[in-house]
Amino acid sequence: MAKSKEVPAKKSSRPLPKSAGSPRKTKVTVPEPLIPFAGDRPLNERRSTGKAFRIKLPRETHANWVRQSDFPGAVEIVMEGNKGRLEKYVPLRLARMAASPFSFYRGAAAVMATDLASTQITGVMAVIDGDAHINNFGLYGTPQRDIIFDLNDFDEAVIGPWEWDLKRLVASVNLAGRENGLNARERATAVRRTVRGYRANLNRLEKLGVLETWYLHAYPGRENPLGKVDPKSKAIWAKAVGKAERQTNQTLLGKVAEKVNGHWRFREDPPILTRVDSSTRNAVEKALVEYADTLHRERKFMLSRYRIADVAHRIVGVGSVGTRAYLALLFGNGDNDPLFLQVKEAIVPALAPFIERRADGQFSHEGKRIVTGQRALQASTDVMLGWTQINGRPFFVRQMKNMKGSIPIEWLSGDAFYFYVWACGAILARAHARTTDSALLAGYCGNSGVLDDALATFAESYGDQTVRDHAALVQAVKNDRAVQQMMGK
Repeated sequence: MAKSKEVPAKKSSRPLPKSAGSPRKTKVTVPEPLIPFAGDRPLNERRSTGKAFRIKLPRETHANWVRQSDFPGAVEIVMEGNKGRLEKYVPLRLARMAASPFSFYRGAAAVMATDLASTQITGVMAVIDGDAHINNFGLYGTPQRDIIFDLNDFDEAVIGPWEWDLKRLVASVNLAGRENGLNARERATAVRRTVRGYRANLNRLEKLGVLETWYLHAYPGRENPLGKVDPKSKAIWAKAVGKAERQTNQTLLGKVAEKVNGHWRFREDPPILTRVDSSTRNAVEKALVEYADTLHRERKFMLSRYRIADVAHRIVGVGSVGTRAYLALLFGNGDNDPLFLQVKEAIVPALAPFIERRADGQFSHEGKRIVTGQRALQASTDVMLGWTQINGRPFFVRQMKNMKGSIPIEWLSGDAFYFYVWACGAILARAHARTTDSALLAGYCGNSGVLDDALATFAESYGDQTVRDHAALVQAVKNDRAVQQMMGK
């Protein structure tokens, strides 16, 4: 197996076709400060302000969606997104996206970003995940080693309209429902539950203090403040939590590495895990030295006690396939103290062409943008989270295994599926409430099912479109031998 070699570049980008400009006349503008929070105003007054947004943008309007006539084409956007990636992994990216409509959706954030740019918005901004589909929620361990449920992927995080996150979520619920065999009525019910979870948590959060909101964590298995959990869901979550508790650096060591002639090294598993050449390893090691300066000082002391044993390239996800993603194995206090750090390329977010991004220090470096977004949205972040660069390309760094786990969505049905999507909606509301006024959003969303119904209609329409986009991609790669080989055909 040939060793992968890092190719120098001045910057990382996610270009779009020349015809793929936003249908908007102007980009979404992010105000400074993000939200002119009026905490001295009574709660009911701020909620009324949010309710008044319905005059400008009735909630029913969110049901309306058609692809714009100047849309450049889903396949064209996907293919353009391959530029700048490691070419030998592009066939694998396309193969994974071609596996199903939901897999296509996961890898096609740029396609939906172009579609969302033509939708109407209230103008309320927040730090948003940018890719809040249901597979980007999961379990992980806090620094106190508790397991919590939260958003867990922030590669696309930006400051933008809160609606874009919610629409990305509900469309994913519709598509996952299709794969799980839900009919149109059941899919609509699932989307309504998602939006209801979002609204219900906003109604709770608007009454809490700002700091209290930032303290909130979702602990699976503990009493749910928003409602009862069905027995089947309890059992599924308990099993997932137990599995997450066993996902540690120590357990990963035996799966991916071995000791050869007294030295630890990664065990190759191509194309997922492959060795890198000496120049790439040196570049990654140098980047980790620079990364240490982005950690809090006490954590920099902690990192200094580890030494690097080996570096490999490791493919992750669907949309990220082809980007440069390295895995570093370090040891601290002997062989029983391993640490795995993922050093992942940070590319320009899919929503960037449609937002006037602030050129301040938090967002001038794509790796720092991701870290800032994660710290803003997550209840508790990885203590090893930081950023760096390799050959001019921005990267971010995090632990590879941090008691991480996920709920097996493909196995969920009935009440268990409905509860899971409801939980995702509730978590998304809490994430948004950390950087915007939840009373404004609660006032706009309201207590009735109007928004629920509208987004159920939107999600079904967008689900239909994604099925067509997926079919177009499958047709486009049909005669590509490299992709067919990756698909096992």
